[in-house]
Amino acid sequence: MTTHATTPGADAVGAASAGRDDVRMPSGDAELHAWHFPAATDALASAAGRPVVVMAHGLAGTKDSGLEPFARGLAEAGLDVLAFDYRGFGTSGGSPRQTVSMAGQLEDYRAAMAAAARLPGVDPDRLVLWGVSLAGGHVLAAAAGRPDVAAAVALTPLVDGLAAGRLALAHHRPGSILRSTVEGVRSRVSGGRIMPVVARPGELGALTLEGAYEDYLAIAGPSWRNEVDASIGLELGGHRPIRTAKEVRCPLLVQIADFDRSAPPHAAAKAAFKARAEVRHYPCDHFDVYPGKQWFDAVLAHQVSFLVRHLTA
Repeated sequence: MTTHATTPGADAVGAASAGRDDVRMPSGDAELHAWHFPAATDALASAAGRPVVVMAHGLAGTKDSGLEPFARGLAEAGLDVLAFDYRGFGTSGGSPRQTVSMAGQLEDYRAAMAAAARLPGVDPDRLVLWGVSLAGGHVLAAAAGRPDVAAAVALTPLVDGLAAGRLALAHHRPGSILRSTVEGVRSRVSGGRIMPVVARPGELGALTLEGAYEDYLAIAGPSWRNEVDASIGLELGGHRPIRTAKEVRCPLLVQIADFDRSAPPHAAAKAAFKARAEVRHYPCDHFDVYPGKQWFDAVLAHQVSFLVRHLTA
């Protein structure tokens, strides 16, 4: 059962800010924690209610790490937003902690969709799926074949783990790739080997591109931890939501960073073509679309324009 509260529980970080409620919902054997941002206007409301956005972060990300400005911008335009943490991350429950499971995250995303559809005042048949980076791929899989999904937004999406591996080889030092791969194999064999999510070039980490450490920490919220199970590289290898793109029937906006060194832009373009998506391009890298960066305002404005156009009752 989904529960609502106007003040956070002991596991929440800080006090709930104005216009934001806590939501808890089950997924598998875990309880997920989410923030609900009610729409600030009924501009997009129909007789059945307002559209509602389900919002999720990328690799080891937490909802307090750069998502709130997106959520508030969409809420100002008339959409409810439910932003959640995956199991084992942030303020959600579940164990093991800091371990990425593609199947588990997709299950969590679908659980959040079900919870969003039960929020007061929303139209359960006008779900909007929103994901950035790794979650941008989950959006494709979650939207496929779903008549209750009215629209979707995939921001700098990682849609093909194999393509991402080839891109990593082109931009990372070979020694770094080898070291993280060895750690991943050891984690699969012995279990529970943790490494940094992001580190400086030459150090052990899942992301070690020049500037990535500073960019990730610039958006990191209080619940974020710079830790992830070292098997993440092996998990990413089988992550190929591009295969489900042709099954997406709803209007889809794919926002591509043309100089993305983390989520291959050419793979995102291929997925967008298969899904007959609207595509926006930005001359920037992966983290340049977040709050505080040059392209955030344009990215949010394009999301609002796209959603208002397709969701106007």
